[in-house]
Amino acid sequence: MTSGKHHSRRKRVAVLISGRGSNMAALVEAAKAPGFPAEIALVISNVLDAPGLAFAEKNGIETFALSHKAFNSRQEFDERVSKELLNYKIELVCLAGYMRLLSDAFCQEWRGRMINIHPSLLPKYKGLDTHRRVLEAGEKEHGCTVHFVTPALDDGPTILQAKVPVLASDTEISLAARVLVEEHRIYPQALIMVANGQAVLR
Repeated sequence: MTSGKHHSRRKRVAVLISGRGSNMAALVEAAKAPGFPAEIALVISNVLDAPGLAFAEKNGIETFALSHKAFNSRQEFDERVSKELLNYKIELVCLAGYMRLLSDAFCQEWRGRMINIHPSLLPKYKGLDTHRRVLEAGEKEHGCTVHFVTPALDDGPTILQAKVPVLASDTEISLAARVLVEEHRIYPQALIMVANGQAVLR
């Protein structure tokens, strides 16, 4: 029944989303490749009707949606998410446009096993509205960063970065679109590195 090509078991990955989850979709597509060291086993959303959930279901991936509004605290919500991750025997967590600040306890529990993609060249431009802020600052280059998640926002060690030039003609939308192309390219690469143990949080 088993074929000879699965020498090592694929790592079970959950992707956390709040919206359309285009980076989640990029990870799902990448994970279809033979030899990819991880499988997207679960997609979790804190928004019950996030469009990304339908994409995951179409691709045969288990989904779990849970509104944070039903919980009294960030900690309580994160504990429930963590319980779900453990139910599904998840080994690695990828954040993909997940618009929730994570509790310290959750960050500690998944330390070294949780990564995020952020649309800036960290440590510059942590937080929101990065494209607008980059344009307002007159930066010549912009990009995206995949990093390990630590309790401080957008602060963990970098795994991969990609740069794009900022053009004189750029708007927030055109700049965001160019950065997104790079996000979709480097996020699967970073996941490979973490799943293979090439990238490790010390």
